[in-house]
Amino acid sequence: MSSAGIRSERLGAISDQVGEVLGTLAERDAVARLWARDHTLWAPDPTEISDRLGWLDVPAEMAGAVELIDGFVAGCRADGLTDAVVMGMGGSSLFPEVIARSFPTGERGLTLHVLDSTDPAAVAHIAAHLDPETTLYLASSKSGSTIETRSHLDFFWERVGRGDRFAVVTDPGSALAALARERGFRQVFENRPDIGGRYSALSFFGLVPAALAGADWKALVAAAQGVTPSLQSADPDVNVGLRLGAALAAGVQAGRDKATLVIDPRIATFGLWLEQLLAESTGKAGTGVVPVAGEALGPVGVYGTDRIFVSIGTVEHPIGLDVLAAEGHPVIELDLDDPLDLGAHVLVWEVATALCGAVLGINAFDQPNVAEAKEATSKVLADGAGDLPSASLAEVLAQVQPGDYLAVQAYVEPGDDDVPRLEEIRLLLRDEHKVATTFGLGPRFLHSTGQLHKGGPPTGVFLQVVGADASDAAIPDQAFTFSQLKHAQADGDLLTLDRHGLRACRTTLAELTDHVNEGDRR
Repeated sequence: MSSAGIRSERLGAISDQVGEVLGTLAERDAVARLWARDHTLWAPDPTEISDRLGWLDVPAEMAGAVELIDGFVAGCRADGLTDAVVMGMGGSSLFPEVIARSFPTGERGLTLHVLDSTDPAAVAHIAAHLDPETTLYLASSKSGSTIETRSHLDFFWERVGRGDRFAVVTDPGSALAALARERGFRQVFENRPDIGGRYSALSFFGLVPAALAGADWKALVAAAQGVTPSLQSADPDVNVGLRLGAALAAGVQAGRDKATLVIDPRIATFGLWLEQLLAESTGKAGTGVVPVAGEALGPVGVYGTDRIFVSIGTVEHPIGLDVLAAEGHPVIELDLDDPLDLGAHVLVWEVATALCGAVLGINAFDQPNVAEAKEATSKVLADGAGDLPSASLAEVLAQVQPGDYLAVQAYVEPGDDDVPRLEEIRLLLRDEHKVATTFGLGPRFLHSTGQLHKGGPPTGVFLQVVGADASDAAIPDQAFTFSQLKHAQADGDLLTLDRHGLRACRTTLAELTDHVNEGDRR
């Protein structure tokens, strides 16, 4: 049995539906068609499908890149580098963030930092605390044009200006690759272009940062290779990805579209990566899986009939999974013997998500609504925000119904003291309204769950908190600063949510605190 195998499965209310979905997938020969790269499994049009299936092959390819990757890291260490900053968004930053928080810096590694915020305090923190003489700046972007990443790169290039302190991971032929060569960057890693960002964890985008951190990236790849044969089987008792994908899809069909992730503390941040994979892949055409990550288990009474629970590894909690299963909630428990089994879990979840998308009748590889946020940001930067939606916190919360989810969206510095308080408030709101809750840092979530918010089921209720900036930082060759960019992203997203007719408001930490305190007094 794979270390990413199913330890326990109690499907409860969706048991029959899962069987039906598995039957449908078998009739469609879905597993074989997935591995044959048959785009018609998802859509008649091959656009953004045929050129997005390279993740099926990439573990074997990366196994052959040992000399390139390890030689690069050895060269960094030989030159006295001690820290590495990954400048990326979404698929370029989330798996590096998992690595940075799940593995201590290895003896042959650098301390890994991830910068995926436009909050000026986040940028200033990196600038103030890391010595440019001993820091590598890794710009990571598939397109090479991501506004946040290019802004970060330009900011640090102006301050450091040494090519041997910079490297990039990008697609072949991107403007970023050309710029890196022009400036004499230490290394240009060109990823195979047929991999979308959220499926890129086992490519250069995820593995170069892992190697820099001194993590055993080769073991991550080996774990993925080890589970591959089982993922090619059409037998749901063998293929964990098939069974998991069927359960996720059946959950959506049965109204249990909130996939609540309960994750081993050793890899707790894996939920950040899973959020993007599930939300951006399935959240479109008015349907999708709503991933709920980082929401601690609560009393059984706070859960509606819209949940499926998936645990990874060893999880201990007073309100255990057994109690939830006894109440009829679907519960799937996946094994995790070692944190390095993450490599296997990545591939399992990618297969599950792709097959779930096939069942739901959507393209699991495009992101049609993500461009909206980018266009809205550009418009605000050019013309101003105009009148923002004026709904109050009380008005929006009064509209919360069973089956909804509350999304707290915080445009604040990731290391700010407000973050843990907002996480606490999230749980209090869950307990008060008895609905699923999510928490996202802006603008990170725009590249992760933002697709689901606009394109998925219209059941989201969005509470936006925008932190004030005590200081600011200029972006070279731009007419806007980091603070202006952050606020334009927040304004643009709020306007976009309102344009979709979704329930959303801008609020403050103080207002949220008053609300939950008042709830305690009631």
